[in-house]
Amino acid sequence: MKITSFVAVAGLAGFGFWYSHSKPPEPVVVQLQGPLPAQTTVVPTPRTRFTPSTRKGYYNIDVVGDFTLPSTKTITFCGAGRNLHVQQDRMKLFKRGFSAIERNRMIPDVEIWSTDNPPRGWKSSLAFSQRSLIVYQDYFANSFGLPWARNSELAKDVLFQAPMNPSDPSARTNRNTLFQASMELGGTCVGFGDCAPGHYKSTYGKIFLDIENEGTSFGNRQEQVNLYTYMMKILKENANAKTEIGSIAPVPHNSFGNSKAEHYTVGAEWLWDMPAKQTASSKQRGMPDDIVGKSFADYADFQMPGTYYLYPDFDYADHHTGDGDRHWLASLLEEQEVNRKLSPKKRIAWHWLFNTQNSEYNKSAKADHPAPPAVAEGMSIFYWFTGAYGVLFWDDYTDLTSDQPSPADPNLQGLGSDRNYACYEHYIHGLWRLFKHHSDLFNGHETYLNEATECSYDGGKTWVAYNANQIKTRDLPFVRAIVNGDQILIAATKTYAQPNQTTQVMVRYVQNGYTFYTTLSLKGDEIFLGRSTMKRK
Repeated sequence: MKITSFVAVAGLAGFGFWYSHSKPPEPVVVQLQGPLPAQTTVVPTPRTRFTPSTRKGYYNIDVVGDFTLPSTKTITFCGAGRNLHVQQDRMKLFKRGFSAIERNRMIPDVEIWSTDNPPRGWKSSLAFSQRSLIVYQDYFANSFGLPWARNSELAKDVLFQAPMNPSDPSARTNRNTLFQASMELGGTCVGFGDCAPGHYKSTYGKIFLDIENEGTSFGNRQEQVNLYTYMMKILKENANAKTEIGSIAPVPHNSFGNSKAEHYTVGAEWLWDMPAKQTASSKQRGMPDDIVGKSFADYADFQMPGTYYLYPDFDYADHHTGDGDRHWLASLLEEQEVNRKLSPKKRIAWHWLFNTQNSEYNKSAKADHPAPPAVAEGMSIFYWFTGAYGVLFWDDYTDLTSDQPSPADPNLQGLGSDRNYACYEHYIHGLWRLFKHHSDLFNGHETYLNEATECSYDGGKTWVAYNANQIKTRDLPFVRAIVNGDQILIAATKTYAQPNQTTQVMVRYVQNGYTFYTTLSLKGDEIFLGRSTMKRK
């Protein structure tokens, strides 16, 4: 998409985004020529019957049976409540669609060694691909004395690498450097008992950075770019060649859940692909010349576009059709639609099934509202229709204690074990519906139609392909499709619809020699998922 003119606008937390003055192009409306072709039946994907849990601090992971994620996708579990079922079956999560466990959810001395060096010959029970690590801000700030991790304005003070000690050329005189912090993660192979002889390189399958200091003042941007680029380079050098590394930020574009029309005309955010270059003091602080001209994006293995929800996203009584209105599905899809065009990097989104904290929004001061059933199930289905690579399934609590009285402290009420976690059941149910029944379509040969999915909202007279914002602002049902050979898989829903509401929408695919037309009848806000075999023209 050609962007003709730009103006810098300040985003949240000091982000700077480039926005086009030009409006997004209007969708092309295609008139049907001649009679409506014969329609093909779409076979609905089964649902399993279960009664959602009403217990606090509990969810039933057995609302569905066993299934596994396709090898082309990844879901890291960093959620709450593994302790509820791990003693009965340590592998249960891997039978419920998850493919990796984050370090803080691992079983000590079984999956990761908890103290110093493990006994000779000990090995983790987790395979390389089943291990993930989140590196938070405190790792840099507390363990290595780098306050920059909490205050990006200090970027110009950070040592890349300490100067050599003249009396001992093999030694460095200061551990409080970005090199040391990044390099020492290579030693995490010790906890799995599989360090290569003679050197340390991390044997996590995936490493996720969650520093959250990316925003900074305009004049400080180059220093910030240099640090993020260098950090990624050193992390990559000290990890297994197969380890994939990315960060919650920067991403090419962050819409913060607003799913506005203008987001489809943006360029990449500056910290994502701005090249490193020496500044007045960077060489003295140890920045090497070999990263000059490189960017964070050059070293990152994946991008992490996504959004945490606020309570208005869950509120069916709220207004959801304005350009800037909160909308759970529009934001989920738009983040992927926009970022897949800004970068070819694989995409992994953070999924949290409770609202994030933001006191400026209604009922969002605390993270005490679970995603409604259709939202939780829809997240675990619609997201995969965007062509995304993976999910980091996250929660702010680790262990759960069921059926406890509410805390006396009002600030703790509705949090942790005082929450209802039935949303996990709906999310896992969605994964089961999609991957138990349709894993064969995710073999690397599928085509994700995204906003090119053609629909008719007037009984087949006209056909149009809308992006997520256009569907939201027109208050239409959402439809997305995946095509693999002669198979078409369709997800559809009328978001925020009432239980007694029925909505019809037509879908077609008329490419690559196929003529496929069908009509879907959507009940309330249910997540429709169905599959059909298409016929040649």
